[in-house]
Amino acid sequence: MKIKLNDNVVVIAGKDKGKTGKIMKLLRKQNKVVVEKVNIRTKHIKKTSERPGEIVKYEAPFSASNVMLVCPETKKRTRIGYEKSENGKKMRISKKSKKTLDIITKK
Repeated sequence: MKIKLNDNVVVIAGKDKGKTGKIMKLLRKQNKVVVEKVNIRTKHIKKTSERPGEIVKYEAPFSASNVMLVCPETKKRTRIGYEKSENGKKMRISKKSKKTLDIITKK
C-alpha cells in the first residue's frame, strides 16, 4: 500500500467520488482505508436499562483502490513513485510535481 496514515486523499470511485479527507486508519491486511468525513454510515443502538437508545454516525472502511493521494504542491490527485535519497532511504515522490511526499530525517 503506497498511502500512509494522515495522507490527504481524494475519493475517485463510489458514492463519495470527489470528496477529500485525511486517512484516519489503514487496514493493510484487508486493503482498506478509513477517511475522515467520507463513507458515513449510521448505526442504530438499541436501548438498555443502563443507557438510552441512540443513532451513531461513523466512517466505514472502503477499498484503498478507490482513493488517490493529493499532491501537496499542486493540490491535484497524483500517482506515487519512489526514489532513493542521499542517505540511501526509499522516499515517496509525486509523479506530477516530482517533489517528495515524505519528511526527510537526518541521522
